[in-house]
Amino acid sequence: METNRQKKIGGLLQKDLVDILQGEVRKNGVSNLVLSISKVVVTTDLSIAKVYLSVFPTDRGGEILNAVKSNAPLIKHDLSQRVKLQLRKVPNLVFYLDDTLDRMEKLDKELTGENNPITNPELLDRRKKL
Repeated sequence: METNRQKKIGGLLQKDLVDILQGEVRKNGVSNLVLSISKVVVTTDLSIAKVYLSVFPTDRGGEILNAVKSNAPLIKHDLSQRVKLQLRKVPNLVFYLDDTLDRMEKLDKELTGENNPITNPELLDRRKKL
């Protein structure tokens, strides 16, 4: 469970990371891309921040994630300049692709289509007793 301090630091990092990343997208002239940060989870010792990126269109997710990961030291430096009055040490940034929207869309399609496990229980794997 996250402490209030972890939540506050995660929110602070999220706000500043959004500014940094969206500024880079604008500066590089990429027009048909929406990049946002869905959440930032900070470890209890405040040494690592897991940053979940949401990318639209989703087919460019891997490409964008690789670009962000390769620029992680520069992003961390920009972030440290912004939060130097609030944090003594900036956590290491670990970036992940947030696929929550894709999973929700897939689940919605399955529930409304013929692959609905509620109306067709044969689709579910049988639980085996050991």
